[in-house]
Amino acid sequence: MNCIAVDDEPLALDLIEDFINKVSFLKLIKKCNKASEAMEILQKENIDLVFLDIQMPNITGIQLIKSLQNCPQVVFTTAYTDYAVEGFELNVTDYIVKPFTFDRFLKAVNKAYSYYKLINNNTANTHTPLDYIFVKSDYQNVKINFDDILYIEGLSDYIKIYLKNNKRILTLLSLRAILEKLPENNFTRIHRSYIVSINKINSIQKNSIIISDTRIPVGNNYKENFFKIINTNT
Repeated sequence: MNCIAVDDEPLALDLIEDFINKVSFLKLIKKCNKASEAMEILQKENIDLVFLDIQMPNITGIQLIKSLQNCPQVVFTTAYTDYAVEGFELNVTDYIVKPFTFDRFLKAVNKAYSYYKLINNNTANTHTPLDYIFVKSDYQNVKINFDDILYIEGLSDYIKIYLKNNKRILTLLSLRAILEKLPENNFTRIHRSYIVSINKINSIQKNSIIISDTRIPVGNNYKENFFKIINTNT
């Protein structure tokens, strides 16, 4: 995994470099002492993992993440515990507090490496249809079987995935992004805030559908395409 370390403290950068050199699957591309330097590297290089301090002058680590359109995995390395919730909201891979040991560092990078292998394995096997997806939730990669999904609700920057047995998964994704990962013959968007599993629809009315006793509206912009799909399967 190609990685960079971003911290305004030289000793912290040296420690992370030393730890990275002890891990066979990590390759340090660059040490950066400010976020603006890291931005340039991220634009030029294929980076898989960023070790990122939060409190830095001019641009903070959080501001850096928010500025990126395609953000690699991030492990926060910080002396502050106050940003753990925001780290969760930004979907970072892990959050480790200074001073940290090599064992704690290794736990974080193993988590990142597991996700890295998963994504690359899925990419390499794109010709074999999968019946599941992994999403990040609560600092974990959660496996969700397509057949367990009832419907998905969009909540600003997040989505809530409603599953069988009243389970719900909250993850930092857009409806558009999740729809691209779902099998198009089983799922469709029926509203700007909803994607549904066609197989789980119990009944259809003029402007809404029922899935598991939940009424979901059919938006005007999606109605024509939705009923085209339904009529094809009627």
